[in-house]
Amino acid sequence: MLTRIAAFSYGLACYAVFFATFLYAIGFVGNIGVPKAMDSGPRSPLVTSLLVDCALLALFAVQHSLMARPWFKQHWTRIVPQPLERSTYVLFSSLALILLFWQWRPLGGVIWDVSGTGAAMVMMAVYGFGWALLLLSTFMIDHFDLFGLRQVWLYLKGRPYEHPRFHTPGLYAQVRHPIYLSWMIIFWAAPVMTAAHLLFAFMTTAYMLIAIQWEERDLITMHGQAYVRYRKEVPMLLPAVRTSSADRTESAVRP
Repeated sequence: MLTRIAAFSYGLACYAVFFATFLYAIGFVGNIGVPKAMDSGPRSPLVTSLLVDCALLALFAVQHSLMARPWFKQHWTRIVPQPLERSTYVLFSSLALILLFWQWRPLGGVIWDVSGTGAAMVMMAVYGFGWALLLLSTFMIDHFDLFGLRQVWLYLKGRPYEHPRFHTPGLYAQVRHPIYLSWMIIFWAAPVMTAAHLLFAFMTTAYMLIAIQWEERDLITMHGQAYVRYRKEVPMLLPAVRTSSADRTESAVRP
């Protein structure tokens, strides 16, 4: 029982680190009320800053995608107990983001600046909408499973873990990847688009478009024809006007 309590406590701690990182990210990306934001901090030579920023983004992309692949999980769970695998993934992702927040270098230069105008208010409203959409999208599938709490809770109760069933709740009936869509809205809704912010938005968007392909291959392997049909019927990121009402009782869940 002590082992199960320790595992549950570990899962809670990992979630707490994630949630604190999530809150800080709102300020970091939006340059709002945090000690170190996207465009704050000491300047370095341009080439040095570019290399550091690209390395930080690459580190997060490699960690985030590598640890999510089924073949990696098979080997990783020989070291990390199965109930703790998702929590550990969440922890490592949070630590990669914390490192990025800490070491990110501003680049200088402004691509556009609509601050002080009505457009800035619209941009900030869209920015807030993106974060709300992101959080809502996680709860539509299973927020607590996505971030490892369900796994450690079931382990604490001595119950076997099963993946959430495949269904299309809410936004998932309109687009296959509302979480990725939310991130794109967040990253591009900037009243002041600096060179550093543009680099961040462009690189993360490119990464997400690639990551979707990897993730969908895993989902097809996991769910077979159910996901193949879902992919044919539902757009990837942008909702489409439908001419027929297909019955969709299946949806995307994370691999």
